[in-house]
Amino acid sequence: MSDLQYPRVLLKLSGEALAGDKGFGYDFETVSRLADEVVAVTQTGASVGLVIGGGNIVRGSQLSKTGMDRVAADYMGMLGTIINALAVQDVLERKGVDTRVMTAIRMEELAEPYIRRRAIRHLEKGRTVIFAAGTGNPYFSTDTAAVLRAIQIKANVIIKATSVDGVYSADPKRVPDAKLYEEISFRDVIIDELKVIDHTAITLCRENSLPLIVLNIHRPGAIVTAVRGERVGTLVR
Repeated sequence: MSDLQYPRVLLKLSGEALAGDKGFGYDFETVSRLADEVVAVTQTGASVGLVIGGGNIVRGSQLSKTGMDRVAADYMGMLGTIINALAVQDVLERKGVDTRVMTAIRMEELAEPYIRRRAIRHLEKGRTVIFAAGTGNPYFSTDTAAVLRAIQIKANVIIKATSVDGVYSADPKRVPDAKLYEEISFRDVIIDELKVIDHTAITLCRENSLPLIVLNIHRPGAIVTAVRGERVGTLVR
C-alpha cells in the first residue's frame, strides 16, 4: 500500500448511477461495471467503505414535495438505500470481494447494525463495508451520511463518483463553457454555492479537514487513480 495516497477511502455513489440509462431500478450491466471499479480499488490494498444513495428507487425529498410527511418520506428513502446496498453486496461478492452491509436502522435479518468499532474492524480485516440507511435520521442526505461515516472510520478521503468530470463553476450540462476546477477550497464551494454535495456535508468536511474528490464514475480507473494520489476530477480541501 506504499504507493497509496489514501489507504482508506469512503466512496459515495448515487442511486441513479445503478439505474444506468433506465432512470429507475437497476441496469445490472452498469452495476457490474461500477462494482469492477470498486474491485480495482480493493486490489490496491486500500480499505473501502461505500455509501449508496436511493434515488433509483425512492427519493424522500421529492416525495415530501408531493405532500407526504417529510419524516415518512425520508425513512422510505433510507429503506431504498438498504435495497441498493444488498444489490451491490451481491454483485461484489460474486466478484470475490468480502463485504458487510451495516445499517443505521436495525434489521438484523438482513444486515449488521452500524457499530463504529465493528466497522473499523471489518475494514482492518480487508472487508468492504457498505453503509446503508443514511444516518438513520430524517432530514439528512446520504451525502451527509457519507461524510459522517468517513469521519467515523477515519477515512483519508471521501470520493464522490458522479456523472460529470468534477466540480464546475456552473452546471456543465446547462452551461457548456462552465469552468472545471482542478482544486478548490471548501470555503469557495460554500460561498459560491456550488452543487458539489449538500451544505451540511461540505461543512462537516471542512470542520474535520477531510478532503473530497469529485470525479466521473464512467471513466474507467478514475477511482484507483484518485486513491493513488494522481490528479483526477476535482480536489476539494
